[in-house]
Amino acid sequence: MRIVQERFGEMEGKIITATTLINRRGMEVTSINYGCIITSILTPDQYGIKENIVLGFDSLEEYKKHSPYFGAVVGRFAGRIQGSSFTLDGVSYHLPRNNGQNHLHGGVKGFDKAIWDIEVVMGEQEAKVVYSYLSPDGEEGYPGNLHIKVIYTLSDRDELTISYEAVSDKNTLLNVTNHSYFNLSGNLKRDTLEHELTIKSDFFLELGEDLIPTGELLSVQGTTFDFRQGRKLQDGIQFQHPQNKLAGGYDHPFVLNEHNNREIELRDKESGRMLTIETDQPSVVLYSGSQLSSDYTIRGVQCRKYLGVCLETQGFPDNIHHPHLPSTILEAGKVYQSQTKYLFGLTEL
Repeated sequence: MRIVQERFGEMEGKIITATTLINRRGMEVTSINYGCIITSILTPDQYGIKENIVLGFDSLEEYKKHSPYFGAVVGRFAGRIQGSSFTLDGVSYHLPRNNGQNHLHGGVKGFDKAIWDIEVVMGEQEAKVVYSYLSPDGEEGYPGNLHIKVIYTLSDRDELTISYEAVSDKNTLLNVTNHSYFNLSGNLKRDTLEHELTIKSDFFLELGEDLIPTGELLSVQGTTFDFRQGRKLQDGIQFQHPQNKLAGGYDHPFVLNEHNNREIELRDKESGRMLTIETDQPSVVLYSGSQLSSDYTIRGVQCRKYLGVCLETQGFPDNIHHPHLPSTILEAGKVYQSQTKYLFGLTEL
C-alpha cells in the first residue's frame, strides 16, 4: 500500500491537498480536502488497461466553476427539502433556496464546498484518508454544532469503503452521501446508457413536478424502474415512463430490499468493468446525469447528458415531511455512523 500527497491548489488561504491511495494491485483513488471530492478512481479493464472511471477535473478552479457535485460529499442533507424549511422540536428552520423554491444538497455552501482537515493512516492491507469538519450551529440554517468525519479506505481487494461518523450538540437533520458520477467505459470513452444496472429493490419513490418525493412508494413491477434482473440505463430514456419523462431519465430514490449483500451492481460489457455497492443505508438515489451541461469539458471530453451515473446511498430525500419514511434526525449527543462499500472488478466473461 502507498499514499501520495500533492498540492492541488489554494483556497481561502489554505492549501488544498490531493491524496492518492494506491493498493498492491495498482488501483488508485485520489481525493481532495475541498468537499472530500473523489477526483479519480483508476481501475483496469478486461485487458488490464488502467483508466479513470469517475467524472472529475484536474484543477480547483474547474471544480469551483463547473462541478455539479462531481465526487463530493454532500450534506448536511443529501437531496431536496421541499420549501427549504422544516420543523424540528417545534422550531421552524429556514434553509437557503438553491434549487428553485427548494433546498438541495445542504445549500449554497454545503459540505461539498467546505475545506476539511486531513489525516492519513497506513496499514499493511489498507490505506485510508480521514477528513474531518466542524459545521457550526446555524450553518446553512441547520441547528447544532456538528462534528463529522468522512473516511476513505482502500484495501488490497480493490474495495473502497466510505465511512461517516458524526455527533451534534443539538437535535438536527443529517443525511450524507458521496456524489460520484461513474462511467465504467474508462476515460469517458462512451456515455453510460449502455451500462447495465442491477438493484435489489421492489419499490421506488414517486417524484412530483419539482423532483421532490411525494412520499408515495410505487412498485417497480412491469416498469423501467425494475432493475432486479438487471437492465440498461437507456431504458429509462427510450421507453418514457411518466416518471422517466419527468426526470429526463432517472433521479429517483429506490428502497433497498437488502443491505451489505451486493444489492447494487453496475456493469459495462465492452470494458468488462463491474462495480458492486453494499450499504447500510435504506435507499439509493439513481441519477442518470440528465441535467449535465454541455458548456465545458472534462479532461478533454465534452460534458453532456448521461456521461456519468450517480448511485447515492442515503436516507430518503425530504423525509422530514414524510413521517412514514425512515427518519434522518440525529439526536443530540448520539453518534451517527454509516458505511458504504464499493468493490471494483470485472464481469464474468
